[in-house]
Amino acid sequence: MNLHNLKPAEGATKTSKRIGRGEGSGKGGTATRGTKGAQARAGYSHKIGFEGGQMPIQRRLPKFGFKNPTRVEYKAINVADLQALYDATGIAKIDLDVLVEYGLAPVKELVKILGNGELTAKLEVSADAFSKSAIAKIEAAGGTATLVEE
Repeated sequence: MNLHNLKPAEGATKTSKRIGRGEGSGKGGTATRGTKGAQARAGYSHKIGFEGGQMPIQRRLPKFGFKNPTRVEYKAINVADLQALYDATGIAKIDLDVLVEYGLAPVKELVKILGNGELTAKLEVSADAFSKSAIAKIEAAGGTATLVEE
C-alpha cells in the first residue's frame, strides 16, 4: 500500500453533485438548470406527456378504431355449465338469481346463454338473451327458454 493508491472505503463518500453551492463548486450560478425558461424556475412541473414544447406523441399519431357507445355486454354461460349446475344441485328452474347464487354470473350483469356443450336435463331457463343454438338444445331436451323482461 502506498500513498498514491489510497482511497476511501466503498460507500464512504457521496457521489451526488452538490448543486447551487457557489461558483467554486463548478455547479453554482444556475445550478445545472441552464438559463431562463420554466424549467429553470423553482416549482416547475409539467403535464403528463409534455415533451418540452415538441408536438406530443398522442397528437402526432393518427386516431384509429371505433368504440360503439351503445354496445351491450353480456356474461356468457354455456348450456354445458347449466348441465353441470343441474348435475351438482338438481335445480331444474334456472333463473338469474340461481346463476348469481352459484357464482356463474355477477350481480347486475346481463346474462346470455350460449349453445356450447351437451344438455340432457329438462330445464326451465330464463336469461336476458339466448343464442339460436342454445334455444334449440334446451327445447330439444324438453325444456323451455324464456327471456327476462326488464
